[in-house]
Amino acid sequence: MASYSTEEIRNIALVGHVGVGKTSLTEALLNKAGVISNKGSVEQGTSVCDFDPQEIASQHSLNAAVVSLDYNSGHINLIDTPGYPDFIGRALAVLPAVETCAVVINAQAGVETVTQRMMQVAGERDMDRLIIINRIDQAPGQLQAVLKNIREIFGNECLPINLPAENGQSVVDCFFQNSGAETDFSSVAEAHTQIIDQVIELDEDLMTLYLEQDEEIKPEQIHDSFERALREGHLIPVCFVSAETGSGVPELLEIFARLMPHPGEGNPPQFLKGEGEAAEPVQLSPDPAQHALAHVFKLSIDPYVGKLAVFRVHQGKINRNSQLYIGDGRKPFKVGHLFKLQGKEHIEIKTAVPGDICAVAKIEDIHFDAVLHDSHDEDTIHMHPVPLPAPMYGLAITVKSRGDEQKISDALNKLMDEDPSFKVEHRASLNETVIRGLGEQHLRIMLDKLKEVYHVDVDTHPPSIAYRETVMRPAEGHHRHKKQTGGAGQFGEVFLRLEPLERGAGYEFVDKVVGGVIPRQFIPAVEKGIAQAIDEGVIAGYPLCDLRVTVYDGKHHSVDSKEVAFVAAGKKAFIDAVKKARPVVMEPVVNISITVPHNGLGDITANLSGRRGRITSTMALSGGMINIKGQVPLGEIDQYQSQLKSMTGGSGSFSIEFSHYEAVPEREQQKLISDYKPALVED
Repeated sequence: MASYSTEEIRNIALVGHVGVGKTSLTEALLNKAGVISNKGSVEQGTSVCDFDPQEIASQHSLNAAVVSLDYNSGHINLIDTPGYPDFIGRALAVLPAVETCAVVINAQAGVETVTQRMMQVAGERDMDRLIIINRIDQAPGQLQAVLKNIREIFGNECLPINLPAENGQSVVDCFFQNSGAETDFSSVAEAHTQIIDQVIELDEDLMTLYLEQDEEIKPEQIHDSFERALREGHLIPVCFVSAETGSGVPELLEIFARLMPHPGEGNPPQFLKGEGEAAEPVQLSPDPAQHALAHVFKLSIDPYVGKLAVFRVHQGKINRNSQLYIGDGRKPFKVGHLFKLQGKEHIEIKTAVPGDICAVAKIEDIHFDAVLHDSHDEDTIHMHPVPLPAPMYGLAITVKSRGDEQKISDALNKLMDEDPSFKVEHRASLNETVIRGLGEQHLRIMLDKLKEVYHVDVDTHPPSIAYRETVMRPAEGHHRHKKQTGGAGQFGEVFLRLEPLERGAGYEFVDKVVGGVIPRQFIPAVEKGIAQAIDEGVIAGYPLCDLRVTVYDGKHHSVDSKEVAFVAAGKKAFIDAVKKARPVVMEPVVNISITVPHNGLGDITANLSGRRGRITSTMALSGGMINIKGQVPLGEIDQYQSQLKSMTGGSGSFSIEFSHYEAVPEREQQKLISDYKPALVED
């Protein structure tokens, strides 16, 4: 593989809705750059990026895949990402590895839900954005309308950097030349003037030169201003391409190599040094002479090969045989082998320069989001996290074969290590294991992998709803635990105060005991008792949240006081306070985004209202589709996928994301409380 410097690297993530052609576009780019002699096919399972057996079977990307190519003395790292809403967590996770977020749009479908989400997150992270309209040959008459729709949704800073011609069969550059062949709409001169005007707005000296000189400004003169416009979101270039016919592919490679930023030009992701509120931003430099620092943005685990960690080098160089620390770990690991990835191929290299994307294998302690570094000076540095959607769609699982309990535990832990949007809950009180993901398909893929890769078969059923309890007003609680059984007795007395906190605040424990009325060694026992009651619930058997408990007084006995006594006293004092504090049961409410044909709007809104949902917005999309956003209790959308399919003839889709907890209606509240039969607790 050719050597290259940081300034010659371009890191680009191809993102967008499912079916827009990201993987096929990657094939076309690799083919044009000479990396592969023939384009692979997603449908035939021969593409470089979709090599996983599950991807080949589903004919869609399910994981992010890294490839690279050399073009015009530059080195371009491409990350092909999944487009299903259920796998958006895997797409979002790669954003810290790149400077440019290239959002691919299907010319036939226009702007879709994942398109909007990726544009929003990339904008919030101050990333350079590029919009690629693919499949121009299949919808040549719609391209002007698609561009108009893009500008209406994302702003007038979205400007074409090239234009389709010959009825979508070719593409004409509009940036490096100020005139050219006839285009399907607009003109080269008009598009060139628009983009030049947009760029020079940020540079007064350049604007003065532009207005005063008779000759046209050359692209080389505005390079720095162009990069600044990208960084500040003042310009989002739009380009046209057909991965199928190859139209626009050479022009896209030119845009990547000549106009997209290298690692020193884009806005770097934010790193923090320190923990909690004391953490402060730290500036890293793509300088090979500095301490090495890299960030793991993808982890894959093979039962036979082990862990493969894919990382981006943000500072310094990493060499074969380098000694690297993982986070604040005290023991370094040796980089025995350093790889560049080409889909499933691992190409060994000697050195990774700042800005490059590489991988290491068989490092047991490495994990997603880990920071790798070669000096203890960077022990507390970590990446500002990408906001990943909370996994809300759940299934309860039980193993079919007795004796597989340890096997499934190990497998589930590995699946969680790989996918930041997949979680496992163990509910001891209900003897229930629940897996949670971003949707029905997400969990189906995980269950298939559990069976095919780890050879564990499970039964599934709907999980219990993750209700919570909380309190609505302050109250005080007290309990004296006194037990005498003939020998040494038990004694402990606790006074505490309970206060509600705002939604999402969690639980706070405050110790305000003075004068030794409760000895210091027994305060953890009081907290333990309170924690037990919080986990078990008080009125309906669900965990409590969003409250502060302050222990302020109590009594002890010099002989009979012991840990078990203060655990019991703390627990019952807390229960006493909760019952006085107007306790309520709360249910999880999710944001729901539904995309359906326009004529299905009435049925969908009526159905959502019948599920105690509320509509927050609707937006017309291209292709006769409409997006409906709203909120609905999680417990009301069980089996919604099948019902949506029935209502829309299979053309509807939806995604959910946790929003907040709110009190359940009074009738449901009383039913949950009356159904609860708490275990008897001895005094």
